[in-house]
This record gives sequence, C-alpha cells and structure tokens, in this order.
Amino acid sequence: MSLLSEMNQRALDLGVPLSVHLDLTYRCNERCVHCYLDHDDHGEMTTAEITNLLVQLADAGVFFLSLSGGEVFMRRDFFEILEKARQLLFNVKVKTNGVMIREVEAARLRQLGVEQVQISVYSHRPEVHDAITKLPGSLARTIRAVRFLKSQGLKVSLSNVVINANFADQRGVMMLARELGAEYALDPTITPKLDGDTSILALRLPGAELKQIFHNPELVGNVEEFCAAPPPPGEDIMQGFPCSAGHTACYISPYGDVFPCVQFPLPSGNVRRQKFLDIWRHSAQLKQVRSIRAKDLTTCSTCAHVGTCTRCPGLAYMEGNMHGPSSADCEKSFQRTGIPSANMLARGRTRSADALIQINPSPTHLSSATLL
Repeated sequence: MSLLSEMNQRALDLGVPLSVHLDLTYRCNERCVHCYLDHDDHGEMTTAEITNLLVQLADAGVFFLSLSGGEVFMRRDFFEILEKARQLLFNVKVKTNGVMIREVEAARLRQLGVEQVQISVYSHRPEVHDAITKLPGSLARTIRAVRFLKSQGLKVSLSNVVINANFADQRGVMMLARELGAEYALDPTITPKLDGDTSILALRLPGAELKQIFHNPELVGNVEEFCAAPPPPGEDIMQGFPCSAGHTACYISPYGDVFPCVQFPLPSGNVRRQKFLDIWRHSAQLKQVRSIRAKDLTTCSTCAHVGTCTRCPGLAYMEGNMHGPSSADCEKSFQRTGIPSANMLARGRTRSADALIQINPSPTHLSSATLL
C-alpha cells in the first residue's frame, strides 16, 4: 500500500477531512463555454473569514488544500491567503488559468512553497483555446505563465477539459505539456450548472470519442477522475463507499457553503454560521452521504461494473438521486469495456449513446440531465 493510500485509510478510520477544495471566488477573467459557475460576486468570504477558516481546517486535520475558483488571482488578497495556508503547513495546489501570472507572481508562488500549479489549457491552437475561453490572446498568456512557473522550478500540470469542440486537439495539448516540461491531465467530465441548467451537457463527448480516449495507450494514467479508487483486493465490494466525498474530503464555496465535493452540490452547512468541525462531524447531510454503501445503490448494486466504475454520487445527485446511477459514468464504463451497465440495460440500451436501441422506452423517467 502506498503512503498516500495509508494516509487515506487512516483518515477514513479516524473521520478526518484529509483534503479540502476551497474556491476563493467564482469571479473569472474567462468565460469558458463549459463552465458551471455563476461568475457574479454574491458576497464572498472576506480575507479575515478565510484566514479564520484555514485555522479551523488545520485544527480539523486537513492536510491537502486545493485553492481554486473562478480565477484565484481575481482576489487581490490571494497571496495573503496563500501565505496563511503555508504557515499552517497545508500541502497546497493552486488551480488557475494562468492569464494573470507574470514573473513576480511565479516567484512568489515558489517562495511560498506551493506543491503544484494546475493550469487549464483547452487546445494548442489559439483559435480553438481562445474560442472556448472567450478571451482573445488567452492561450499565449497562459503559455507564458507556464514558462514563468517552470523557470521558478515549480511543478505544473496542464488540465485539458475535453469537449466536442476540442476533441481533436488532445494530443496537441499533450505534446505542448511535454514541450513545456509540465504534467498532463485530461478530463472528459462536463457537469450541469450550479443552478440546475443542463444545457452545457450538450458539450459532452459522444460515446465513440470517449472510447478513443479510454483506449488510447498514450492517455493511460492521464485521465482525471473525481472518485476514490476501487476497494483493495479482498474487501467486500458491496460494503464499500461510493467515493471519498464526505468521508475524507469536502468542498467549500466562496460563500462558506460546505458540500461533500465540488461535483456534489448537496448543501451540508455554512462556515459563516457554524464551525467547520461541527459541520464535518454533525451535518445531517454528510451523515446521509456517509451511510451509503455500494449495496445501497439503486441499480448500481446489481451492475457488473460496481467494483470498477468511477460512478460519481454528485453527478447522480444532480440527476435526481444520490443513490442512483450517474449516466455519464455508465457511459464511461461502457466505453472502457464494451459491456452495458445495469442502468443502460434498464433503459433499453445495449449500445453506445450514439446508437441507442430502445427495447422498452420509458421517456417519463428521463430528463435532460440523464442523456449524454
């Protein structure tokens, strides 16, 4: 077992929130076509509120801290927040588009000992990347930022969210990452907007293109997934947890709202009204999430993929039932293996979403959120 696996297991045994994703702002200088956020400021936490929260997170046992947004550099107090986080000895990852990073900012990130900077890149071609971000010149500025960061000896990862508009450019982004000396991570997950708008799901890759990703030997180990790894050999799969959300990890919004995960928008408390540790230990919503075992999952408990699926309970929740299937993950499992999931079979599907066979159609049970 790796050290990280041991840490996760120890945190799970002790009920410790090992990892927290904290969005500092939803404001952003880009307007990416696939983004699920509302970019207006509806009352972000102040510098004092965030630094106080960081102390609470440290006291609760948090070790891994991801600072993200929106765009973190839209906050003028970003480095003050980051400095406090490093004083508290968090292992910090910063997620950014890099557009506002210049030599001074790169040097400061290095001085403060950031573990990694993850930068979003959608294409190696400016006309494609800039069309997705809706910010002319953004690719050139982002690449310049990566070079500044690498010159400081920082670890950089290019995060390549893949949608139907940039599918053909994934290899180009991978080659760009190699040229820049950065790691590469591909993410094919598109989620509904926080307000429930599912229109952006039309940007998801169709089944044939997902299959190409999962069967591309160059991408092995480079596809990002939000869920926890399958249970270790010998463990009863049916007694396992669906993922780490709410067990060893959680998400906090710029407004202090606590959720099991950034992809699991189940309101579970607010740190402006309660101490973080009280929410972590006593939230009825988090307790509900923690009570779920694989055996409790509707449909999924009978599925051949139950022990290997990357099923996201947050995506399932957004489809209407946190105990139910996530259609996007059913599609991923199918494209990996060629074996239809129990959910696909229940809906009359024996092929990819590109070639539906309706055995027993029941449209009254479908919503736009359940269709790829």
